[in-house]
Amino acid sequence: MTLKLAIPNKGRLYERSVELLLKSGLDLGEDWGRRLYVTDKCHGIEVMFVRAQDIPEFVYSGAVDLGITGRDQVVESGYNLDYLLDLEFGHCRLSLAVPEASGVKSVADVPHGARVATSFPRTTKKFFDSKGKNIKIITVSGAAEIMPYMGVSDMIVDLVSSGSTLKTNRLIELDRIVESQAVVVSKKGKGKDKESADIVDSIRSVIAAESKMYLIADIPKISLNTVEVMFPGMAGPTVVNIAGRDDMVAIQVVINKTDVYDSVNELRRLGGKGILTIPIDRLVP
Repeated sequence: MTLKLAIPNKGRLYERSVELLLKSGLDLGEDWGRRLYVTDKCHGIEVMFVRAQDIPEFVYSGAVDLGITGRDQVVESGYNLDYLLDLEFGHCRLSLAVPEASGVKSVADVPHGARVATSFPRTTKKFFDSKGKNIKIITVSGAAEIMPYMGVSDMIVDLVSSGSTLKTNRLIELDRIVESQAVVVSKKGKGKDKESADIVDSIRSVIAAESKMYLIADIPKISLNTVEVMFPGMAGPTVVNIAGRDDMVAIQVVINKTDVYDSVNELRRLGGKGILTIPIDRLVP
């Protein structure tokens, strides 16, 4: 059985999605950047490169088994999909923003009939309906932030990351509608089969490994108790006897990347020798 996986073909989620698949062990070939789909024949996985906003539709219809896209796109689609994994990148938020000079300080101040420019009409309507506000939605495909300046709209609903674009266009973020990041999704109940679970677990292991390092060192036996307290690891450090040495042992442990500097220096002070730190490709707890 061939598992079909859709990922964005461009934009803020594209490169990182490809990176995760490659690090997971998929073979996308040498020309994946020039093709609409590629097949890893060894694992029976077909990867399709499509628009991020189309992926929820493809997943829901069964055209693909899994999809990587933004949570904002899933919400906008209106489809009730299963969220299988948060991918910890592509963080942003879908927010309501108004011009600084508008005088609008809260959603309650938004007048009925206000014009709202957005590329997320479904989510925008649902949000204002929940607030009891009757507004006019102006659907745009991009550059929503310039619409109030052009007189096309009174306010906008758009994706916000750092907020610098809003400030540049003299807009104030009024309310957050959706918190978003890249996610793996499937149709309801379809993400539990072996093929889907395997690729999701593989991606999860890559993400888990990226913040870790593998540390190896020879240490004096008299320092072992101290080292065991320093490095609890996933189940404590692995301790190995060194041939021909009764006074030294070798330790192996997984540590956080942020702890490497202090860990190496502390081991040196304890008499550690042959200290190595090695990147980890995959980490399965």
